[in-house]
Amino acid sequence: MDRNEFLKTTALGLASTFIPLQFYSMDKNNERETDEVFMAKLLEANEKYVANYLQSMDNPMAWQYYRRLSGGVAALSAGYCHPKSSNFRSPKVMEALDQIISRLNELQYPNGTLDSGGNRKSPPDTAFLLESLCPAYHILSSNEDFTELADVKKKLETFLLKAGEGLRTGGVHTPNHRWVISSVLAQLYAIFGDQKYLDRIDEWLAEGIYMNEDGQYPERSRNYSVVENSAFIHLGEILNRPELFENVSKNIDSTFYYMEADGELVALDSRRQDKYAPISITRFYRIYRFMAIHENSGFFAAIARKIEDLRDFNRIVLSSALPHFMANQMLSQEMPKSAKLPEDYTKHLKASNLVRIKRGDITASIFGGTDKPLTVASGRSTNPTFFTFRKGEAVLEYARLSSSFFSMGYFRSDGLRIEGNDYLLSEKKEAYYYHPLPASKRNKAGDYELTESLDGRFWSKMSFDERPKDTLEFNSEIKVTEDDGAFSIDLDITGEENVEVTLELCFRAGGVLEGVSKGYSDDDETDENEIDYFLNEGYATYSSGGDTIKVGPGKSEHMRVSRIDGEVYSTHFGSIKGKGMHLYITGLVPFKHTITIE
Repeated sequence: MDRNEFLKTTALGLASTFIPLQFYSMDKNNERETDEVFMAKLLEANEKYVANYLQSMDNPMAWQYYRRLSGGVAALSAGYCHPKSSNFRSPKVMEALDQIISRLNELQYPNGTLDSGGNRKSPPDTAFLLESLCPAYHILSSNEDFTELADVKKKLETFLLKAGEGLRTGGVHTPNHRWVISSVLAQLYAIFGDQKYLDRIDEWLAEGIYMNEDGQYPERSRNYSVVENSAFIHLGEILNRPELFENVSKNIDSTFYYMEADGELVALDSRRQDKYAPISITRFYRIYRFMAIHENSGFFAAIARKIEDLRDFNRIVLSSALPHFMANQMLSQEMPKSAKLPEDYTKHLKASNLVRIKRGDITASIFGGTDKPLTVASGRSTNPTFFTFRKGEAVLEYARLSSSFFSMGYFRSDGLRIEGNDYLLSEKKEAYYYHPLPASKRNKAGDYELTESLDGRFWSKMSFDERPKDTLEFNSEIKVTEDDGAFSIDLDITGEENVEVTLELCFRAGGVLEGVSKGYSDDDETDENEIDYFLNEGYATYSSGGDTIKVGPGKSEHMRVSRIDGEVYSTHFGSIKGKGMHLYITGLVPFKHTITIE
């Protein structure tokens, strides 16, 4: 089928009564009614977005972020072509479209790609732009009577064709990049009908799609799961590959158990940048909505409706979603009736060594799944948090354990074992002192191999692997026990005596922490600060929004709590100390102590 025939046969048109288009799906057997109320909300939000966007175009900064440009093209196209929009066939909107698309063409390299931050001539980042530009092209092409759009469409078509070559012949960095590129190539195939796009998609899909037993993709990142799920939905629709929807279904089923009451998604096990900056489940909205309708799932529909009630829904979803709903008829349909979401559960995500527990308005996470050996890099799970706890608006962001043992820093468990209601975490650390080399390994020049120390802490021209050594040990065992939403944490630390041990409890900023002693700044041990506190004895309470967390009893056997991250961070002047109010319980090895959190 050539492009003109494809557009002619699939475009339903935007007449005086709006009918969503169905450019992507090969499945036309949908009988659900259009969700007119929701579509009206989308239109209202789009009009506000377009007004703000047009006003911002005089600001030079508005032209610096290329995804904002592509998103603007999509939003403006939707407003221009929607017959009920106040921007319908607006000359001002058409002029803005022409400006933005012209600018994108100027930014495009001869190979079809664009830059993104430090990524130069990047095929995957170019693909992210086309996620908005392909729906925009479909919408602009939906009505042949809009002859005034001829130049704008031609410029956009030129950009898409050129970009398509960059994506078809270009490479990737990360697992999710394969699928966003494949998804966009499928959308380009839906527009232009060129077999070469399908050939490249087949090469990527032939590598296989990895998903662990928990329903998570290789990066274990909720941020990039949004990318992958969206990609597989497009690929499943356009290529008529229903098996791809199974990946989406498994992932978003799993994702539900990562969700906190405010929509934040737990990211302790992530291997990407969201490991320390969790995203909201709001970004999954279109995925849950589509799958609720596609699978006739009351469970997914209930999650989608829960997302609609989150406070960031208007900003993240409504403001920019109209073009995607206009380009996909299924999204615009009414969702099935909601099922009841569970109020209580214990979910063991085995592949990540993560347990999620919910008891009414109490949630907790127990984590022992960092990648070993510790390497601080994108693509590695390195978060040292082993426990989190929430009761309503009172939030314990994390519990971490650290020690001064050779400045190795935070505890990171070697997995997670479960015995009834007990969750067992443990780690063994070793450090070494090295003896003289054997006579057969010495040389008079003193020139030895530059090697890494056997404990991975540093490098030197010492041929460490050839030397006899003395071993010092440090063993940490943590037992977390749950009893109807209350938790006890048993610490049992053994090894070299008098090593300083620090339990760090970070509560969300903005609450009230009582029953504690103020800590000191890193630079002046006589200067009190407002973020570090000690629990010397007894119990502390943290309150926020009418909810309270009680923790204790405390203990304070030392006060050295600065730079407890470990050498892997401090050597490079870095830190992963989180924002919030930090409460410390401290001891010396051998150290046994039990606290409760409720």
